[in-house]
Amino acid sequence: MTATLRTQALTKSYSGRTVVRGVSLDVSSGEVVGLLGPNGAGKTTTINMLTGLARPTAGRIFYQGRDYTHRLKDAQHLMGIVPDESNLYPELNGFENLCFCAALYGLGKTEREARARSLLQTFGLAEAAGRKFAGYSKGMKRKLTIAAAVIHHPAILFLDEPT
Repeated sequence: MTATLRTQALTKSYSGRTVVRGVSLDVSSGEVVGLLGPNGAGKTTTINMLTGLARPTAGRIFYQGRDYTHRLKDAQHLMGIVPDESNLYPELNGFENLCFCAALYGLGKTEREARARSLLQTFGLAEAAGRKFAGYSKGMKRKLTIAAAVIHHPAILFLDEPT
């Protein structure tokens, strides 16, 4: 079975200082993997490398058996990303935010609207769908951010600071 995600000796250095050293892992479909460590341990840097927000200094990154180390943008359709701070638009309502995210992943209008409605229901946000995101509580914002990350049915979901 091919791992959904595989890294080999993933390393990141800044100005000669190594902040992530030799991370190798295999993550299969259905597995949950947590990166644990104190502040400054390189958890977010590792996620940033895996999602294309930072380039690795050394090592390799594979998604579904294909090497994406130098072209992570090509693998972004496989990923759902929940950053530690919400990346949704405060001036849009919940439904609009989800539809916008779905459009970025190429979902057609009918599919993205149906998927948005379904996720709003699943996450208990259907009644708040028409309200501006800026007016959501912290918990509601977190739920909508997760819904936005899974709207396109990604093969892998990254959650930075999930608590």
